[in-house]
Amino acid sequence: MKVALIGVGQAGGKVTERLVRFDAEMEFDAIQGGFAVNSAKADLQSLEFVDTQLIGADRVNGHGVGGDNELGAEIMQRDIDQVIGGIDGRITSSADAVFVVAGLGGGTGSGGAPVLVNNLQRVYDIPVYALGILPGQNEGALYQANAGRSLKTLVREADSTLLVDNDAWHEQGESVEGAFETINENIAQRVGLLFASGEGIDGVGESVVDSSEVINTLREGGVAALGYASEVAADDSEENIRTVMNVSRQSLLTGTSLPDATTADAALLVIAGKPDVIPRKGVEKSRRWLEDETGSMQVRGGDFPLQSDRVAALVLLGGVERSDRIDQFMERAREAQKQEDEPKEDPAEQFADDRLENLF
Repeated sequence: MKVALIGVGQAGGKVTERLVRFDAEMEFDAIQGGFAVNSAKADLQSLEFVDTQLIGADRVNGHGVGGDNELGAEIMQRDIDQVIGGIDGRITSSADAVFVVAGLGGGTGSGGAPVLVNNLQRVYDIPVYALGILPGQNEGALYQANAGRSLKTLVREADSTLLVDNDAWHEQGESVEGAFETINENIAQRVGLLFASGEGIDGVGESVVDSSEVINTLREGGVAALGYASEVAADDSEENIRTVMNVSRQSLLTGTSLPDATTADAALLVIAGKPDVIPRKGVEKSRRWLEDETGSMQVRGGDFPLQSDRVAALVLLGGVERSDRIDQFMERAREAQKQEDEPKEDPAEQFADDRLENLF
C-alpha cells in the first residue's frame, strides 16, 4: 500500500518520523513521503527524516498553542493554502491513500488535523484517513476534552479514523517519557507493516494482501483499530497451525490499539512470515474464527511474505465506533469538558478579610 503521511502537532510529527524511519530501515518503500506541520518551531527542529512546515507564526510566534485546540484549528484554517502548497507534489499519482497523523489530546494536532483532512478531501480523489492517538486515562482533563471534540470531528471528515489508545501499546510502570517512546515504536512497527502489506518484498505468498483489501476494510468509515501479535515459527508449516491461530487470537483479544474493541463491520487478517512456514489450514481457521468473534461477514485475509524467524498476525478492524472502549472514552471526554466549562473560583476570595486594608 503506497501512502503519503502528514503529521500535525508534536505527537503527529514524531509518529510520522518513526513510520518513515521504519519503512526505510525495512526497505518496504510503502511510504511515498513524510511531512510534518506544527505551530511549535522547537518540535519541528527535532525531526530529521521528514520535511517540515511552521504554521501560525504571526499568532503564536513559533511557541505552539498551549493545548488550545480551537486556536490550533483557527491557525490551520488561516494557513491552509500555505500547507496545501507545501504538500503539493508530495502526494503523487502512485499514492493509494493519505494518512493525517495526530495526537488528539494536544492543541495543534487535535485542532488542526480535522481542518487539514477536510481540505485534503476537496483536493485529492484518493482516500484521506486519520491516524489518531488518544490520550491515556491518567492524562489531564484538558487532553480528554480536546480528544473528544477532535475525534467527533475527525470521524465526520475522514474516510476512516484509525485510533491508537495511549494505554494500549506500552508496558505498565514505564515512565511517561519511556511510555511515549514505546508507543511510538509500536505504532511504527504495526502500522508500518500494515502499509507494507502486499508489497511482496521477500517472495510471493499463496494469497498476498493488496492495497484494495486494506481500503475496502476501511471503507466502512467511522473508527478503525489495529491488532498485532507474533510468536517464533517452527520450520514445518504443519507445526505452525496452532501458532497462527494463537497469534490471530492474541492480536484481536489482547493486542489491539483499542482495548476491548472486537466487534466490527469489516476485518482484515494478515499473516506475516516466510511463505513456506505459513499453513493454509491455520490461516483459514483463523479467518473463520475472526468472522465469529467480530460478528462480521466481511472478513478478508492473506499473507505478507517476510523473512523472519517469527510468524505474526495483523488484524485490521473497520467500523468499531460502537465499541465499549469508544463509549467509555467519550464519556470521559464529556466529563472533562464539563470540568473545563465550570466557572473557576477567584483565588483571591480565600484571602478576603474585611479587617485588613488593600495595599492599593
